[in-house]
Amino acid sequence: MPVFLQHLTKVCCQTICMNDSELIAQILSGNMNAFTFLVNRYQKLVVHITGRLIQRYDELEDVCQEVFLKVYQNLGKYRNECKLSTWIATIAYNTSINYLRKFKKGEEVDPDDSAALRNLTDYKSDDFEKADLHRYIREQIENLPVHYRTVLTLFHLEEFSYQEIEQITGMPEGTIKSYLFRAKALLKEKIKFVVDENSLKLVKEITHET
Repeated sequence: MPVFLQHLTKVCCQTICMNDSELIAQILSGNMNAFTFLVNRYQKLVVHITGRLIQRYDELEDVCQEVFLKVYQNLGKYRNECKLSTWIATIAYNTSINYLRKFKKGEEVDPDDSAALRNLTDYKSDDFEKADLHRYIREQIENLPVHYRTVLTLFHLEEFSYQEIEQITGMPEGTIKSYLFRAKALLKEKIKFVVDENSLKLVKEITHET
């Protein structure tokens, strides 16, 4: 977890009991404790999505800070037309993509990045313990081209629907399904066994613990 988020773990019991609508109302009325808890509630989502795009730790921390700053600045524009998690995920995705385009000159935004594919490591053992196996799958996901790992993360690990991912990323549903298919095909090819939905759900448990 980025250092700047660690101090957010102390929140009052009254704030914990609030739903998203109540939190938003409190934040807009000037209650900063409510915003602290909103960050605490959605920090894993933001770090998870942003971390699939921004893989250097120092840059990740800066981008996460920018995401929550934008959430705070634009919260008054949120009109409950989608889930708050989808709205925040959209900000996280767009902020990360804009960062890559601005500072990385677009080289990490290509979904068919051949260099990234070459970095996928080969499966070297048939005798993985379950935890090691799922950690290995997670490492392979992180080595996928940027849009592949992002869509895979949003669909399987964060459990957003195709429609929500389309709203978050701006990608057409057909493109999302295509990227999912290609991502899983690449994982199957490299890992040499079928990566099914149950495997990915177990990866989610490991990922959310880190």
